[in-house]
Amino acid sequence: MTVGLTNFDTLLAASPADAQERKRIAIKIVVVTMFEIGEDTGDRPGEFQAWVEQLPLPEKLPFPQGYRDLRYNPEKGVLGIVTGIGTARAAASIMALGMDPRFDLSKAYWLVAGIAGVNPNEGSIGSAAWAEWVVDGDLGFEIDAREIPADWPTGFIPLGKALPYEEPVNADIGGPVYHLDPGLVAWAYGLTRSVKLEDTGVMQKARALYVGYSAAQVPPAVVRGDDICGSTRHSGNLFNKHLSAWTAYWTTGKGRFVMTAMEDTGIAQSLTFLTNAGRADIRRLMVLRTGSNYQMPYPGRSAPSTSPL
Repeated sequence: MTVGLTNFDTLLAASPADAQERKRIAIKIVVVTMFEIGEDTGDRPGEFQAWVEQLPLPEKLPFPQGYRDLRYNPEKGVLGIVTGIGTARAAASIMALGMDPRFDLSKAYWLVAGIAGVNPNEGSIGSAAWAEWVVDGDLGFEIDAREIPADWPTGFIPLGKALPYEEPVNADIGGPVYHLDPGLVAWAYGLTRSVKLEDTGVMQKARALYVGYSAAQVPPAVVRGDDICGSTRHSGNLFNKHLSAWTAYWTTGKGRFVMTAMEDTGIAQSLTFLTNAGRADIRRLMVLRTGSNYQMPYPGRSAPSTSPL
């Protein structure tokens, strides 16, 4: 059902003083997903449908300034959002939500829950990883692959540098890396590490193709591992090596590339700004990514033959 907790058009037209006088809805948790295939319920599911049906999130709230209407559970104090795919839509959607005068998000926890590509050197398909480090894989300077110097490991260079992975690291170039609260990550992992994840015959067949990758051949599990984000999907063993090195570079060796995603740096950047404005707390951000596919093709299959999902 659609519920208008306020007349949204009237609220947007109201003066700031009027908006401040209205009682905001205190949100405990925001569940952040990135896409849904069709309707919120009753058809082929994307990332959002299970939350709507099983948590549940029964009430629909209009959200014209974002990608898709919100869903809400007033008894649990949980709000659900679909940001749209890609860094730009995710950042815009989270900023729009953070500035929405209907909600008090200052003490809300934010759970990013979506699919990802898993690094076969670090995990298996179907595994879920809690990230402590979120790294921007797009922000840089890239040379066409056909013109990379022969002695370079990659054609991707940090902004402000002349060589791949050149030291020292320039930390303040517009959000290259976000370090999530280690204590919160440890708590979330401890709470879920023993959860038994689904392991189907299709998943077992996919794992078996990754001969020589021991981490890729174990049954899915809840792990700790970091993610690198960008709106371009990469494929190939050489790109996989670069993503590992890029993660290590920006985290000074503390991070470990386990998952690839698109939206998390945009979400973290918006929450950083919203924290500065007193409207959110980025220390309460959690990122859980689940491997829907392997980040690189299995041995014997070429990178060009790898079709996107």
